[in-house]
This record gives sequence, C-alpha cells and structure tokens, in this order.
Amino acid sequence: MDIQNRRYTGNKYKLMPYIKELVLEHCQEKDVFFDVFGGTGAVASQFFDVSKKIIINDFLFSNQLIYKAFFEQKKYDVEKLLGYQKKYNLIDGMDLQNNYVSDHFGGKFFTVEDARLIGFIREDIEDCYRSKKINGKEYCILIASLLYSFDRIANTVGHYEAYIKNKIIRSTFKFDLINPIKTKAKIEIYREDANRLSKKVISDIAFVDPPYNSRQYSRFYHLLENITKWEKPQLYGAALKPKEENMSAYCRSSAPKVFEDLVLNLNTKNIVVTYNNTYDSKSSSSKNKITLEEIKSILENKGKTIIFEKEYHRFNAGKTDNTNHKEIIFITKVRA
Repeated sequence: MDIQNRRYTGNKYKLMPYIKELVLEHCQEKDVFFDVFGGTGAVASQFFDVSKKIIINDFLFSNQLIYKAFFEQKKYDVEKLLGYQKKYNLIDGMDLQNNYVSDHFGGKFFTVEDARLIGFIREDIEDCYRSKKINGKEYCILIASLLYSFDRIANTVGHYEAYIKNKIIRSTFKFDLINPIKTKAKIEIYREDANRLSKKVISDIAFVDPPYNSRQYSRFYHLLENITKWEKPQLYGAALKPKEENMSAYCRSSAPKVFEDLVLNLNTKNIVVTYNNTYDSKSSSSKNKITLEEIKSILENKGKTIIFEKEYHRFNAGKTDNTNHKEIIFITKVRA
C-alpha cells in the first residue's frame, strides 16, 4: 500500500499534479519544503524529488507514526516484515478471544471476528517491540500497515465520526504491508501546534492546508488515534470516542485570527495555500470558518499573491451540493 491509499477528508493526492506544476512554475526557491498541516503526507511525498529537505508536521499521533513509517530512512528487515504479514493472515478471528478492539468496535466499525484480529495484531506488535524482536522502524511500519489495512474495510463513509448502522458487515480484513519511500532528501517530522512551530522553522516553501470547517480531525479519526497510541482509554457515545484532545482552533470561530497569526509568523520565501469553496455549504459542519476574502487579504499583507482555481470533486457526507465545487490555490511571494 502506498501513502495515498487511505480514506482521509481533504486528501490532496489527486490534485497534486496540478498543485506541483504551479509550485514549480511560480516558486524559484525550493530547497526546503515545509508541509505545515501534513495530513496523509501525500503532499510532502510529491516533493522528495524537488526539495533537499522536507519538514512535515501534523498534530495527530497516527499521522506522525505514518510519516515515520513511510519517510524515515532507517533500517528495517523486509523478510522479517513479510513473515509477520504471513503470520497475521493465517490467523482466524473466530479462534481468538475478545479484546479491547472487539469489545468496543466489534459489530459496529468491523465484524467481531475482524475486530478480534485487529486487536490481537496490535497487541502482538506492541509485545514484539517491547521484547526487541522488531526495531523502531519496523514497529512503525507494522502499525501503519495495520491502520491502512483496517481503514480499507471499516464500516464507515470514510471517517470514524460514526459507523453505518443497519448494514450487514462481512469479515474481509487482510493484513497488507505499506511501501516505505526511499529518498535522499533530509526529513524532519513534527507533531506540534502549527502556529508555534511556524515561528521556529525556516523554509523556502510553506504549504498550508489547514482544516477550514468545524470537523475536528482528532474526533474524525479517533479510532486510528486510539489504535496508534494503544492506551485503551474509556470510550463514550455512539461512536465510542475517548475524551477530547488535540482540538484545533482552525475549526472554531477564531480561525481567521489563528490563520493570520500563522501566516505572519511563517519564516519562508513562498506560501502555498489550498482552500475549497464550501463556505455556503448546507451542512453546518462543512461551512468554512475562514472566507476566501479573509485568506486573500491576510496573504496579500505578507506579499504578492496570485490565485488559481481548479474544479474538484471533494469529500461529501451527503448534505452539501458538490455542483461547481472548486479547489482554490493561493501562491504568495513573501516580501523581503
């Protein structure tokens, strides 16, 4: 499985040929690429052949681990990982006892059998790491592979805000390995507040794709966060979420001020911002907290800004009309 092979709200992978072409044409300096809100990592991965240094940041634990699995240039034993893949795929969930995953998510996000298997594999990976049977890179690869594998078959619409009710779920889980990326570029991975990190990073290009609406990514992907951290917290509500954490100010009414603070403090030569035109969405959770005009004004205060538009079919939970949907790309040449 490659880095883009997951379901993720706001995933820019299909737009990347267009965005990359714009960046290469309009940004002369490219040595240091800073992906401020890394998301899936699909954007950063497209600049390994362009930039000498990639800095990627995201505040989700699962995304940070996925970056380490795909991007860190550390040693790992392919044959050993293939052995774990074979081992896990020979196990029948019917033969396993219930565990944390099956107790909470079985019969909802997964079948009980698949949930037992997911929980068993996660515990086994943890045990193997503690006993030093696998190293840190192999640990990240195996967990990322588990996340990608169950994300493909989860009983959801693409996120974990809720599971689909009154649907017959079948046991289809298969453990596949991710395909780590080889690169000569230097990699720096962070899990920090973007606004604080922006004051410390020096880059040539800062790519900014923050959340624009009220959908909190830490809540949308709580199950991936839970499996990654493996602290087995108490869960609440119909969607079985843990207590709130990592709540983003970009999903609140304060978003314009927070965005302005970020842009003003970016120490970079070029800023690339992507934005989708769902401000007038029928769904309250889809309505953008920052308007196109506010973004334009903030960026123009930082430097000369040019704007591009691209028709794009985006994620839709059902309430928002996708007609004439566009992705808007701002490229700002920062004033010296």
